[in-house]
Amino acid sequence: MRQVVLDTETTGLEWKIGNRVVEIGCVELLERRPSGKTFHRYINPQREFEQGAQEVTGLTLDFLADKPLFADIIDDFLAFIDGAELVIHNAAFDVGFLDHELSRAGDHYGRLGDRAGILDTLALARQKYPGQRNSLDALCRRLGVDNSHRQLHGALLDAQLLAEAYLAMTSGQGEIGFGAATEGAPEVVVPTWLPSGDAGVRPRVIVSAGDVEAHLARMAAIAKKAKDGRVLWPR
Repeated sequence: MRQVVLDTETTGLEWKIGNRVVEIGCVELLERRPSGKTFHRYINPQREFEQGAQEVTGLTLDFLADKPLFADIIDDFLAFIDGAELVIHNAAFDVGFLDHELSRAGDHYGRLGDRAGILDTLALARQKYPGQRNSLDALCRRLGVDNSHRQLHGALLDAQLLAEAYLAMTSGQGEIGFGAATEGAPEVVVPTWLPSGDAGVRPRVIVSAGDVEAHLARMAAIAKKAKDGRVLWPR
């Protein structure tokens, strides 16, 4: 399975009023492991930042003035993500902006969803942690991903952090190893970036004697309410 963890930075919050993409960062995962391949581009938006957006990214128009236009990097970008499953936090935001950029470049480019599957990790986090904060920073804190070096939003850094958080959040899935190397397989290339820490390690839970007693009392109470006193767990 090939996945691409993707993040963008933009001149503002809404593409419908003319805001543009200024940075794209992507990290490739193969069989849930970083391949070492990344895609990172700064882009000249040919417009001003909205108030506040520049402070979030630390980017300036002077810095972006000599960077390529989206139309100049579009083919390289599409070649990198083509056929993959895109892993994006709050996917509607990034996909909306990228679809807008694709439409500006020409109808023949279609939409992002025509070229890749899309997995929204924000929706996934809301299912897994209902009623809790599920921003990228909140997920990093919850899952033990070190984001202390994240002072500003940056597309490649955020894609790397999201990749770690996604792998930790879904650590019980897709680890059977059907993609493991076999005799005659190509040599494995050690990636330039790997998830840090023990985010994917399952915690050891110690059950106290009081917990066991409370559990048995609860099970007994449930058994009393069961039809004919019949329950499955003692069998």
